[in-house]
Amino acid sequence: MSKAESRSLSFYLLMGLLFFQGISGLYGGGALVLDPSGGILQMPLNLLEGSPFTSYLIPGVILFVVLGIGPMMVLYGLYQQKGWGWPGSVLISIALIVWIGVEVLMVGYHAEPPLQLVYGLLGILLLGLTLYVFYKKGRGDRIDSF
Repeated sequence: MSKAESRSLSFYLLMGLLFFQGISGLYGGGALVLDPSGGILQMPLNLLEGSPFTSYLIPGVILFVVLGIGPMMVLYGLYQQKGWGWPGSVLISIALIVWIGVEVLMVGYHAEPPLQLVYGLLGILLLGLTLYVFYKKGRGDRIDSF
């Protein structure tokens, strides 16, 4: 059986969600690095009130690297069946959940647009789907499978 034949629909859903997060992180982080005032994304600087940041530069770098490049690397790892792909997917999921949690604690929850809700749920979904696919493949009972 080839690699592609042994992969489930849930595996491809996981890959699609990681791709979506990667593209989102690259776009959002890149836009914030290119314009730390938030102008490209139409995000006023007053959204940073209550945070230690005076511009979007540092959050943009973190977003670009951790939640942009990171998911793309994990996507490659899972597709190529690298041993670090599964723990990488767990780490990206947790990073996204922590990112949104810290953001809400620092600047508060903003219902419009509902990006915090969407990406918070995406982080939870990624974590659940990663664990589901990993254990479904029968790897969860072996410590050396990572």
